[in-house]
Amino acid sequence: MGVIPFNSAITTAEEFGLDLVEVSPSANPPVCKIMDYGRYKYQLDKKQQEARKKQATFQIKEIKLRPKTDTHDLEIKLGHLKRFIDKKNKVKVTVMFRGREITMTERARDVLQDIAEKAVEFAAIEQHPKMEGRTMTMVLSPK
Repeated sequence: MGVIPFNSAITTAEEFGLDLVEVSPSANPPVCKIMDYGRYKYQLDKKQQEARKKQATFQIKEIKLRPKTDTHDLEIKLGHLKRFIDKKNKVKVTVMFRGREITMTERARDVLQDIAEKAVEFAAIEQHPKMEGRTMTMVLSPK
């Protein structure tokens, strides 16, 4: 339609039974459209929902171990880890120390390194083993 005065734009919109909607207020002169405002809001909400749907969402799953965890139990935990990674989740592997086990930090580091080596096919190390209080943690993420 081109540049028209505000009053005539409102009367034209009322003739069609629609609303005058300001689309780009920062432009000079401001850009307006004659449309159904309710439908316009609905379409904007739908676009935002679609954008949220397409965002990458992930959870952080946790697998807890002890320094003395046996090899068979580690294999089972590795299976859980693979299942979590296949579902595009990050996995926090935690080795918890109780009592005098706190002296076994090297054993725990070896356990975490072993898990990382076995999971190298499907997972990448996001955070290397780190001691935090009475726990040692490592974070793995999907490749």
